Amino acid sequence: MGGTAQIVGNIDVSYRQDNLIAGDMQLVTQSIILKGNQGVLQRGTILGKDATGLYVIAKATAKDSSPTSLVVLADTHDTSLGDVSGAGAYFTGEFNASRIIMDESWTLDQLRDAARPLTIFFKDVVNADNPT
Repeated sequence: MGGTAQIVGNIDVSYRQDNLIAGDMQLVTQSIILKGNQGVLQRGTILGKDATGLYVIAKATAKDSSPTSLVVLADTHDTSLGDVSGAGAYFTGEFNASRIIMDESWTLDQLRDAARPLTIFFKDVVNADNPT
């Protein structure tokens, strides 16, 4: 996922082919509000809704609803200056397991199990950029 991000406002407007999407399943997107002060959240980050209703990096060990309300961030956003309204997120779809960004509290198998009831799937994909 090389290249330099071009942040305008709080969104990355640069385009780079990243192979995040990994199938023909219908993608369902929706706007969400990212909780502020999480730094730059990259496209493909696994998020969940916290107790305040804002989206944060999902942690398997969290005691709120974030481990069970998973979404995949659709674009890169900078949350350094506060909450970000109107961020796009994928609520369903098939995603390349090697391109998602997940908190280290998860294993891929745990994340797959948590996301499956939400119709989010993480696939092992072989492509020219990642032949292994």
